[in-house]
Amino acid sequence: MEFLFHVDALFPERITVLNQHLRPPARRPGTTTPARVDLQQQIMTILDKLGKTSAKAQNLSAPITSASRMQSNRHVVYILKDSLARPAGKGAIIGFIKVGYKKLFVLDDQPLCILDFYIHESVQRHGHGRELFQYMLQKERVEPHQLAIDRPSLKLLKFLNKHYNLETTVQQTPAPRSPPRTSRRSCGGGRKWKRCPC
Repeated sequence: MEFLFHVDALFPERITVLNQHLRPPARRPGTTTPARVDLQQQIMTILDKLGKTSAKAQNLSAPITSASRMQSNRHVVYILKDSLARPAGKGAIIGFIKVGYKKLFVLDDQPLCILDFYIHESVQRHGHGRELFQYMLQKERVEPHQLAIDRPSLKLLKFLNKHYNLETTVQQTPAPRSPPRTSRRSCGGGRKWKRCPC
């Protein structure tokens, strides 16, 4: 996914980690950007476009990832770039994964949830998803079976089965006496993994 601005100049590393502040990462020595360029606005443009593309790929009615949602939540997004993208030579975004801690109905704690995960269709099945997922696991210091998934797609379930041998999930449903949902979004449709008996 290419943009009109230089992705390479904005994101110096192959994988960039952003939190709710959406601050540009530290610059590499020797890289320059025109003083008037609003780097945070470029990051917001990338997040909004990634969210829309992910929603379309998952047949969702609205994006679940956007710059405004990132700023209002304590989520973390990992963005994978391709610095060799051609023909523009400005770099391109390959995909992203968004994670955050959420309260689940069947657990007392708040596990790390996979909230959105997308690799551009033109570069799927090249190992980029696994590379990004592994990086996130390492940074978050979590094992795949400890993750919860907020409304997983069939593609994501197949990905986790293929790469991490995760087969059985525990479906999250509201407790019988739980109060009606408020406007705050929950992981009610999410899943938590059971360990594979292998």
